[in-house]
Amino acid sequence: MKPEAWRRIVAWLVDWLCFVVWLALLAAVGIPLYLSGVTGQWSVVTANVVAGVLTAVPLTVSLAVLESGGRQASIGKRVMGLRVTGARDGERLSFAAALLRNALKIALPWTIGHAAAIGLVWSPTVGPGLAALTAAAYALPIAYVVMLFVGAGRTPYDRVAGATVVRA
Repeated sequence: MKPEAWRRIVAWLVDWLCFVVWLALLAAVGIPLYLSGVTGQWSVVTANVVAGVLTAVPLTVSLAVLESGGRQASIGKRVMGLRVTGARDGERLSFAAALLRNALKIALPWTIGHAAAIGLVWSPTVGPGLAALTAAAYALPIAYVVMLFVGAGRTPYDRVAGATVVRA
């Protein structure tokens, strides 16, 4: 077993608990808007874009700011004694690299999953495109977790961004 993998998973769970607070605030505003019929006029595309701008974008950017900042760690990583560094030099990641890392880690799977969920709710049938989108929504996060336990324990988003997660 790779103890660092478990530390990263717990750190991710702590980060998501923090994000749930933001989601609760959005729900406090969004549910009344939905019930009033304001959002009923939106297309599937509009609903996905608005949801992404209000959820995936703030989470992705805030994690990039934290991981490229002085502590090089999200709240969860700080709690678990981890930090994100450059894989080659061990130095702090640039904001651009941290943003790329978190876009692949958070925004991409979230957007795929949300598009699949909205498609499943709003579509009268499940065609091959929606089925593939739904399969990808499950496969991508599962692949990310599996990669934590294989080889060097670096995920695809770590590799693409030139990052690694180490003990602080």
